[in-house]
Amino acid sequence: MSRLTQAVVLLLFGGAILRASLTDLYLRYVKEGLRPFLIAAGVLLIAAALATLWYSLREGETPDDHHEHDAPASGAPGDDDGHGQGHHEPRVGWLLILPVLGLLLVAPPALGSFAAGQAGSVSAAPASDSDYPPLPPGDPAPVGLLDYASRALFDDGKSLTGRNLRLTGFITPASDGSPMLARIVLTCCAADGRPIKVGMTGKVPLEVPADAWVEVTGVYSPHRAKDPVNDVDVAYVEVTSWQEVPEPKQPYS
Repeated sequence: MSRLTQAVVLLLFGGAILRASLTDLYLRYVKEGLRPFLIAAGVLLIAAALATLWYSLREGETPDDHHEHDAPASGAPGDDDGHGQGHHEPRVGWLLILPVLGLLLVAPPALGSFAAGQAGSVSAAPASDSDYPPLPPGDPAPVGLLDYASRALFDDGKSLTGRNLRLTGFITPASDGSPMLARIVLTCCAADGRPIKVGMTGKVPLEVPADAWVEVTGVYSPHRAKDPVNDVDVAYVEVTSWQEVPEPKQPYS
């Protein structure tokens, strides 16, 4: 691959990363806080591509120059393949364009019920302090699934009792087919995403298809179960009402 071609590939990579990071597309791949690093990486790649392009054009290099530079001297072993043609470098390097085209042309869906069904629920952790902080104001109080599971499992619902709660997630089927509320939790990027699952009792949205996003209003339920994938405790919420909602801009927790 010539230096000129390398510059084009770098330019496409940098442009794709910059385009994704300047829109909400990057939220399908990484956590929101990594946006500045993606922008910096895209700018650096574009700068490297432009520098390489300028250097190549200054020397008058063409895309086929590398074949002439790398070809063995006339008469040397391997000079000819028996058909009067010299050897060329493999063009497998052009496959680097494929992920770039995928990033530019295809907006992949966020991880959903399939990923949640293949992985065990995240093990909720207790609060670092002995007591959980008060819930946010409002009725119902908005609570994240991971925060709800932690309070329900390790605080026995003491900080949840007496409050109406609002939880948002996508529907994923449990092993018995009943719907659960789930959200993918990221440590860094989608590659390390793990689901947090919360079971539902009461007015369960039975007719909602998998991957549909719902907002449920409910109260703390003492019911618990085990995730059969990894034997982790799963908290439950008693649903009093629910409604389908659009997928949020930031689908991950």
